[in-house]
Amino acid sequence: MLTAIQNAQIFNGTTIIPNSTLLIRDQYIQDIIPASSVPSDATLVDAKGMLLSPGFIDLQIYGGGGYLFSNDPSTVALQAISDALVQQGTTTYMLTLATNENDIYLRAFEAAKSNPHPALAGLHLEGPFFNPIKRGAHIERLIHPPQLQEVNALLQAAGGTLKMMTLAPEVCSDEVLAVLQKNNVILSAGHSNATYNEAMQGFSKGIRTVTHLFNAMSAFHHRDTGLPGAAFLSNAYARIIADGIHADWQTLRISKQMMGRRLFLITDAVQENLSGAYVHIRKGDRYTLPDGTLSGSSITMSDAVRNCVRHAGIELAEALRMATLYPAEVMQEPTLGRIAPGTKANLVLLDEDINVKQVWHSGKAVAVPGS
Repeated sequence: MLTAIQNAQIFNGTTIIPNSTLLIRDQYIQDIIPASSVPSDATLVDAKGMLLSPGFIDLQIYGGGGYLFSNDPSTVALQAISDALVQQGTTTYMLTLATNENDIYLRAFEAAKSNPHPALAGLHLEGPFFNPIKRGAHIERLIHPPQLQEVNALLQAAGGTLKMMTLAPEVCSDEVLAVLQKNNVILSAGHSNATYNEAMQGFSKGIRTVTHLFNAMSAFHHRDTGLPGAAFLSNAYARIIADGIHADWQTLRISKQMMGRRLFLITDAVQENLSGAYVHIRKGDRYTLPDGTLSGSSITMSDAVRNCVRHAGIELAEALRMATLYPAEVMQEPTLGRIAPGTKANLVLLDEDINVKQVWHSGKAVAVPGS
């Protein structure tokens, strides 16, 4: 099938190309062409002058569509979460599980293996290999240093579905880090009380990114800048929750100026859940545990992009790169996060207020509620 999206401002991952036509064949981008060159057999779509961007990529989200995955690690939940996120413009995501009982991990692995939704890039285990001092909203009794036998058992059970793990570098041996990387797991430093030197050593051993910058980690102090300072001065990427709550707008602005293209966006979004190991209560614009501990955000990726532009002075094209190109680089996926011949036709159409008006996933149009 050949589709031509006409009259679009196309953000190709580098720049915005005005008044252009995007040609899609089946699941992939074929070309960006002048309107006069559209093949006669193409199905025409009018973008009405709106902005056409690569689909958003969220590497840390806990649920959607009314489901918190750790509370219901089933294929039904996984399908509902995937469908809901795609409708929001998030065409690629890693579904995250907080520190939990081993049975929850095993059920999650089985659900991911039996329902390989094309939007699901894999599972992200946030825990249990943390420093308990920086546990945040995670269950303290389940947090522990990793043993190699345990890690190997997790990897075997995951069957290739485990794609990212957040861990504290100061509690992990070099051997554990090496085994995870050998199995193509992206390592992220988080829930850590690491000193600057401990964090830098972790980066030198293959940790490639940092989980929710400034949250649940050693503080940036003038005598030891801890994990945030190491993130600034290393070559690692870091992700940040741009909701003005997990990090205020000034922190977002400073972090962007320090890290440039190495800073990218996540939502860290949860769903309201009143039973099970993790009770998340909606408190206006955020979620908390029953004791008031901040436990997750309520934003979408389009909200995060909009917040970067409106509250942190980040140019729209750069804010879009933070939601598309840079997380694709962390995943080392050259067919995602950009619009070019041969890349996946995962696309989101945005109006001038950065509202999602239309989505294409693997070249197929997806209905957006209310549009």
